[in-house]
Amino acid sequence: MIYSRAVLTLLCLAMGLVNVSAFVQRPVLNPQSSSSKVVMSATEGFWRDMAKKTAAGVLGALALSHTLPIIPAHQALAADYNVEGSKYKMGKALNAPTGSGTRVNKDPESLLRYGLPINSKKARELQAAVEGVKSDILIKRWGAGIAGVQKARTVLGKEAELLKEVRPSAQAEGKKAIQELKDLLDPLEQILASKEGTGTVQEREKLDKAYAAQDKVARAVGALEELMVPENFAREVPEEYAGLPRLNGRATVEMVLVKGPEDEDGKFDVEGTLYDECRLVLTLDGYNAPVSAGTVMDLVDKGFYKGLTVIRSDGFVVQTGDPDPESDKVDGYTPPGSKKVRTVPLEIAVAGDPELLYGATTEDDGRGFAQTVLPFQAYGALGMARTEAEPDSASSQFFFLLFDSDLTPAGKNLLDGRYTNFGYVTEGADILKDVKEGDIIKSAKILTGKSGLVQP
Repeated sequence: MIYSRAVLTLLCLAMGLVNVSAFVQRPVLNPQSSSSKVVMSATEGFWRDMAKKTAAGVLGALALSHTLPIIPAHQALAADYNVEGSKYKMGKALNAPTGSGTRVNKDPESLLRYGLPINSKKARELQAAVEGVKSDILIKRWGAGIAGVQKARTVLGKEAELLKEVRPSAQAEGKKAIQELKDLLDPLEQILASKEGTGTVQEREKLDKAYAAQDKVARAVGALEELMVPENFAREVPEEYAGLPRLNGRATVEMVLVKGPEDEDGKFDVEGTLYDECRLVLTLDGYNAPVSAGTVMDLVDKGFYKGLTVIRSDGFVVQTGDPDPESDKVDGYTPPGSKKVRTVPLEIAVAGDPELLYGATTEDDGRGFAQTVLPFQAYGALGMARTEAEPDSASSQFFFLLFDSDLTPAGKNLLDGRYTNFGYVTEGADILKDVKEGDIIKSAKILTGKSGLVQP
C-alpha cells in the first residue's frame, strides 16, 4: 500500500522517530484558546493520540480493514466501505473531479460548484471539461485545452438534456445561460489557438488572457448549475437548533482587514507587492452548512466583526472573531439581554448523505475517512473554531485555512469531518499570507444573498 506523507508522519510520531514538538504549533486543535501554552499542550496531546490511532490502524490494516479502511494516496475516494458492519456510501471523489487520484482540487470555486445539491451528469461533464482547460493552460497544453473547449461545446449542443435538469421556474434563465456559455467558448478557443513564441512577453499575455477567459466560462457553468438546484431547496435542521439563524442557498460577504497599530509600515506585503488593505470576499454555503453560514452572516449583518482583531496567525490558520481576546470568560457572541454565549453545533455535510451530520465528528459517527462535501483543501477555506473537547462549542470565532497539501493532504487531513467548513474565500485569499496577529477587521458587510438569511 502507498500511504500519504501525513499518515507516515503520524506513524513516525507514534514510534518516536520524529519529535512531536516540531508540529505542535501547526494544526487548529484548540482554536478558541488565546493561550499559546494551552494550545501547544492540547495540540501535542492530540497529535500523540492521533499518531497512536493511525499507527495502530496502519499496522493492523490488513487484519482490520473491515473496521478501519486505510485508503492509499493514489486512490480516489469513490467507493463503498463496510465500517463496523454498516455500509456507508462515500459518493464520488469531489476532491479529485479531474479523475486523478493524485491531483488535489484546490480551486475554491470549483469545490463550491461540486458542492451544489444537483444531480446532473451532463452538467458535471460540462464542468469537468471546462475546468480541465484551466489545468491545460497551466502547463501550456494548448491542443488539449482546445479539445476541452470542443468537448464542452458538444455537451452544450445537447441543450434539451441540460434544460431537463433546470428547475421549472428557471427555464428561460437556463436557455439564456446556455447561450451565454456558447458565446464565451468562442473567444476562449481563439486565445488558446493563437501562436505565440515560448517564453515571450506575448506568451505571458496569452496566458493571462486565457486564464481570464476560462474563468468567465467556469463562472457561467456555475451559474447554470445554480439553476438546477431544486425549487426552495433547504437542508433539514434539527429542531433543537431552531433558535439559531440559518442561511438558505449561498451568500457573499466582503471583509476588509488593515494592519494593526504595532505594524511598522502598515502594509500587507505579499511577495514584494504591497497592499494598504486585505480585501476578502467570502462565499458562505448555506446548502452544506446552513446554521454555521447563517450564524456568521447574522453577525456580519449586526456589525459584530467590525473592529475585532486577528487572534492567531501561525502559518496554518488565520483566526478571528473573539470579542475580548484578553478575557477568559467571553470567547464568543452573547446576544443582547443574555448572559450566555450563543453556541453553534458542529455541522458536517458528508458526501452521499441526504442529511447533515450534527453534533458529532465523522470519527465519532464511525466514518473517520468519510469524504465531506466541502473539504478543507483550498487556500482560504472557512472553518468554525471550537474547543477540542466539545463539538457544539463554536460561536463567533472562525478561521481561514492556509492550505498546505503536505500538512493537510486531501481526504486524509485532520480537519475534514472534525470542523465545520462553511465556505471559501473566493477573492483576495493570497493576501492572507501576510495577515498577522493584531491586524484589524476594518469592515464586514453582506454583498449578496441577504434574502436567504432566515432569523429564528
